[in-house]
Amino acid sequence: MLKTALPSGVALLLTLASFSEATAQKSEAVRVVKDPKAKKIDVYVGKQVFTTFMYPDTLEKPVLYPIRAANGTVVTRGFPVNPRPGDPTDHPHHLGLWLNFENVNGLDFWNNSYAIPQEKKSTYGWIKTDKILTTTSGPTGTLAYHANWTNQKNEVLLEETTRFEFSGTERERTIDRVTTLKAVMDVVTFTDAKDGLLGLRLAHELQIPSDKDEKFTDSKGIVTVVKAGTDKTPNGNYITSAGKRGNDAWSTRATWCKVYGKMGQDSVSITIIDHPKNVNYPTFWHARGYGLFAANPLGEKIFTNDKSAKNLQLKKGESVTFRYRILIDEGGKTPTTKQLNDAAADFAKKSVASAK
Repeated sequence: MLKTALPSGVALLLTLASFSEATAQKSEAVRVVKDPKAKKIDVYVGKQVFTTFMYPDTLEKPVLYPIRAANGTVVTRGFPVNPRPGDPTDHPHHLGLWLNFENVNGLDFWNNSYAIPQEKKSTYGWIKTDKILTTTSGPTGTLAYHANWTNQKNEVLLEETTRFEFSGTERERTIDRVTTLKAVMDVVTFTDAKDGLLGLRLAHELQIPSDKDEKFTDSKGIVTVVKAGTDKTPNGNYITSAGKRGNDAWSTRATWCKVYGKMGQDSVSITIIDHPKNVNYPTFWHARGYGLFAANPLGEKIFTNDKSAKNLQLKKGESVTFRYRILIDEGGKTPTTKQLNDAAADFAKKSVASAK
């Protein structure tokens, strides 16, 4: 058969097209599997388990736990549910990915866990999931639920409706979370506080290396000591859209914040993206080197050293909606600033008026 040589320019274009096609990130099917008896819902991307939605009342709040990168690497801390060797054991209320707040009508929803003595429970709030509203599988998986933010007497302060959207490719995973909180009591006040709102507890490897013990005090004066690492496991770092790095990311505002580090042979990153329709956009970052990664638009007072404050008040029937995108990436390199700016711009265009 006669072979005809292609012009060099055409050959180059065909080579590039072939390379692009081979490396394109194709979306994988998402499967959402309910297990009502165990009060959990597993989310698969392709054949891999991505995460599990856990909603037993014993956790004091619903969570996504654990969360995995596309290669199966668990990017969240194991403790306290399934501790791994070397896991830090501070802050037992830090589990997977969650959303709550430290001061709602004086109740602390953030710090509540099994570690709080029963005689002190009255000052802590509880988020109880009572309905799984919808689950769908397909190119994008969805999960919506209803929960009540209650005091210890089961009196409801807020109704929560949350919708998750899950998607993924060969190397990426995405979670879109939209949470609407509706006031049930006559007045519900979120008093400006440090501990909130969207929280994620990172795997040991993604902590920032530290050679000294640190003490952290909550609003009730309870001190938690985070011990300095004695191993070489932590190798993480933060960077924000505003260019803040490492521990300097804490208390600053930015559209997105990325934590990244080596896990095994791969570079792994988790980026949380804020949405322009959220209260107090762009959010403040409560991003700690010991592994707490949180976006908190309602902690302005402490983050600005009392220069200003952001209290949020809802009257009965009024609601507020919070929208976030979480990107998990693994491979040879983590996403660039430009790629994350583009991702933030894409998320900003998304119509996410409420979770209902």
